[in-house]
Amino acid sequence: MLVQINTDNNIAGSETLTQHAEAAVREALDHLIEHITRVAVHLSDENSDKKGGTDDMRCMLEARLASHQPIAVSHQAATLEQAIDGAAKKLRHSLDSALGRLGRH
Repeated sequence: MLVQINTDNNIAGSETLTQHAEAAVREALDHLIEHITRVAVHLSDENSDKKGGTDDMRCMLEARLASHQPIAVSHQAATLEQAIDGAAKKLRHSLDSALGRLGRH
């Protein structure tokens, strides 16, 4: 499973942030690794022009499944780490549900 990290112009990408995102995605989706080819992580600051506010960090995750349409979720939180963790949990639930309906889980 390939994990790609993308940030907007307002987020400074760092090795620590990349490691946290990859670890959160892999931990949440480890049990589904044979079904997922790639996960794209998109990190953004929703109100960067205002320089503050609550829950302005957004993480959107898009999982590409072999032979199926991609599944995407997003989560907003006060920090990037919280947004990543929340989105990873949502994606796990969405994939478990979708694959369960397909009878492949």
